[in-house]
Amino acid sequence: MLANWVDQLLGFATKAQAVIHQDEQYPELTRWARREGATLLGDDVSLAQALTPLLWNQTPLVRCGFSCEPLAPPALDEPCWCDSGKRFDRCCGAVTLPGPVPSHLMWMLSLQEWRGERLRRALLSLQAPTQALLEAAIISVETGQLGRAQRLLEAFFQLDEWEATPETSESAFELLTDVYHERGFTRKKDAFVDDIVDRGPNFLKGAALERVCLAFMDSDDLNGAREAFLKALKLIPDAPSLAYIETMLLLHEGQPKEAGERAGFWARRLKRQAGLDEEYLDFLEQLAHAPADTLAEQMIYSEEELAEPLAMLSTVLMEYPPVEELPLSRNECGKLMYLPTPDHTADYTQWRQYFTADDVGEPGKSASSDLWVDALKWLDGLCEHRDWLATPAILQELTMALAVRFGNLPWMMRPFFEPIAKQFELWLGCIEQEQGVFSWEEGDNDIIYQLGLGLIMGMERGDPLRSKALSERLLSLDKQDDLGLREVLLEQHLRQGEDDKALSLVDPLLPEQSDWLGLLVGRALVFYRLGRMAEAQGALSLIHQHNPHMLTLLARANPKREHNEAHSVAPGSRGEAWQYRVLLRGQWLATPGAIDWLKRALKRF
Repeated sequence: MLANWVDQLLGFATKAQAVIHQDEQYPELTRWARREGATLLGDDVSLAQALTPLLWNQTPLVRCGFSCEPLAPPALDEPCWCDSGKRFDRCCGAVTLPGPVPSHLMWMLSLQEWRGERLRRALLSLQAPTQALLEAAIISVETGQLGRAQRLLEAFFQLDEWEATPETSESAFELLTDVYHERGFTRKKDAFVDDIVDRGPNFLKGAALERVCLAFMDSDDLNGAREAFLKALKLIPDAPSLAYIETMLLLHEGQPKEAGERAGFWARRLKRQAGLDEEYLDFLEQLAHAPADTLAEQMIYSEEELAEPLAMLSTVLMEYPPVEELPLSRNECGKLMYLPTPDHTADYTQWRQYFTADDVGEPGKSASSDLWVDALKWLDGLCEHRDWLATPAILQELTMALAVRFGNLPWMMRPFFEPIAKQFELWLGCIEQEQGVFSWEEGDNDIIYQLGLGLIMGMERGDPLRSKALSERLLSLDKQDDLGLREVLLEQHLRQGEDDKALSLVDPLLPEQSDWLGLLVGRALVFYRLGRMAEAQGALSLIHQHNPHMLTLLARANPKREHNEAHSVAPGSRGEAWQYRVLLRGQWLATPGAIDWLKRALKRF
């Protein structure tokens, strides 16, 4: 019954809104209600007449500067305000509505209808109810009108006093940040979130800090993520979402045992809260038992149309037996080469038929992020042709695609990267047994190196020791370091406290490596750790010469985040400095006194 009333009310109000905005005169609305509007309410003229003044009273009028022009409620013995000529108590006053009429309904419908200049002026009037803005924005998102939704939600947050923020603002906050993300307005999103953190009420600050924490995890800035999480925990200590976030953060930090223990703690604590979703409590119980596997399963099945093929791919990878031999030969100079066999070439040609891109490049050279455009097709293809996993070029492209999508999620290690690593390590053993030079530029060796790089990226959070071992083995095969593995390995050594090994990578730097910013930053830290202060100071001077943004970004606790849309950044730019801040600041923070020394040293520049 109530659902039928909602449908009737919405249909009647939508048409009434259009009639009102034709001339914005009440008598015309009452005539329409009796003649045509009643048909939308089952030909109930009395109901149409009773509903009409209620809707008129809440409708914004352009001629009134978007204010309403409400009618004065009549006394029982006065003429009815529907203009029927009857007494109120014998007309609309005697009608009982089948259900409630939301006080913001006509504003919401008007916001949905208005376009261009009229919408702009309506939003600038600051008279639209927040609930009307939110509901109109939700409808706009559902219908694909993201630009319109953004305008409505930005108007929602045009508040003089943040303390007056309504409780619905958390939903509006989540929606607006999602819209910014979908539209690629990264800087706007960050500025909005930072403003909420600075000025919002506690419940909204907590939601914003959760977003900040997740963003830091996405960029591998675990110190920033931990700081944001602790702030959120202080503001919203009973928020159920914090259980999920803390479990993810602990796994990122390489503490699976603690992740399970904290998930169990949250499950016991939240069970005492009334009205909490039982499914979420069951999810927390599963997290406590097996945090990594539970998050991996949840991630896979959250991919909507890709869920089933991703789950099947994981099964195929874990069941398919590794191929022990890698076909190797030697060129006229005696250097080792991998050259694809005819079977490898044929398999790769078939694999590439699953992609729609016109320019797919050479084997192993295709952009990994572009593979996901055709993911449903090639995932099905791989599951059907399991023997393709023996072709290095296919495995390399698959690994890089998985690293781009899941590489910073440690819980995706076991379902995807671990079985590929077993295969790669067998091939790597074949190369090492030959005890020859395996140069990047010979044959198709670069495919093998890029496959290794994809695994290093994909296993960095899930199995850092295994990732570091691969970095060392690959670097020992290619001293030219065409992949830039020294910077990756440097951070890995620093994280493990292996200062002597780190020093061997950076002291002394070759002349052609003197502008490698990551190595310079690591070099300064290694010298500081070893107490070689004069050399550490000299390393800071070289860093400042190469990139004047680097030392400041490294020293500051909460600088403005930098987002690089391109795959590469200009040398000397703030974007370059931000990349190395994310990579190495954690090791500076973990070194007692290093940041304070850096801040003092900055005064000299």
